[in-house]
Amino acid sequence: MIFVRETSAAVVLVTLTLSLQCAGMAALIAWARPSFEPDVIRLRPIPSAMLMMRLMTAFIGLDVLEILLWAGFYRWLCFPLWESAFYFSAASYATVGYGDVVLPQMWRTLGPVESIIGVLMCGLSASFLFAIVSRLVAREARVSDHLVSNTRGISPGTRIRQSISRFNSRHG
Repeated sequence: MIFVRETSAAVVLVTLTLSLQCAGMAALIAWARPSFEPDVIRLRPIPSAMLMMRLMTAFIGLDVLEILLWAGFYRWLCFPLWESAFYFSAASYATVGYGDVVLPQMWRTLGPVESIIGVLMCGLSASFLFAIVSRLVAREARVSDHLVSNTRGISPGTRIRQSISRFNSRHG
């Protein structure tokens, strides 16, 4: 009976965490999309940095909301204080797991479940940020290639490809 109760709680918490993450990412994609429209030729360094700062702040906020979701459950059924519930949840989500605060035996497998979810959600956030940075770098390279090719005839990208080709023909 304890296993069924614990498994049910884990399924509900995981589902709510995934829903929150997916909804948050969808909102961030909708918010960031205008920065990548075809008519936006180039984001200068400061606006690019500000975009990344806002996205990272939003992901940190999303992670805190997910930690609070789990902490709310822990406060309701496991810990008498919010501080203990939040501390345990944050340590589990971040996979730190100090072990100085532990769940009651009846709920002890929720800690590792939250750790697995925390790793996945942080990984998802990091991959989204990586995709944004890749897109910014690729856009900057295209704009740079276009500007240089219009003024000097050979773009930096073409020069790099020619250098790699020469290197490969000599050493390949």
